[in-house]
Amino acid sequence: MSAGRRTLGFSWPALVALAAPAAPRVALHDLDVVPEGTVVAALLAVGPPLCWVAAVLWRRPPRPFLTTVVIGALYGVFLAVGHQVFWDSSLGMNAPGLAGLEPGAREALVRGAAVMSSLVTGTMVGVLAGGIAVLLSRVWPASARPTEPS
Repeated sequence: MSAGRRTLGFSWPALVALAAPAAPRVALHDLDVVPEGTVVAALLAVGPPLCWVAAVLWRRPPRPFLTTVVIGALYGVFLAVGHQVFWDSSLGMNAPGLAGLEPGAREALVRGAAVMSSLVTGTMVGVLAGGIAVLLSRVWPASARPTEPS
């Protein structure tokens, strides 16, 4: 058993697979396919973290908070990559406060800030989901935990 699986309760491919359902929201949002404020947008934003919490409650990893933070950080990577892929069609270079910079420097600065923002956002979603998972694991019946051999 790998160290990640012992600590996080899931293999790395499983953690990536748990983060992946949150990725389509990036494309649908950046391309204005799903407008903000709709039920579909809310489901795309809240659904995946709820699935992370459900997976943690079902699997009962030794460190549920850390597990969801890692899933959230992986989601942040998906978010960062998605924003870079859809950059021209969604975000672009609308940064009037940076008009004095050369275009290449401005683009590097804004894209770098978008990557950092995405990583922080994903990780914070994982932190929130982790807090919920920890609270629910404390009130969820202990009998739902897998038994370990004596």
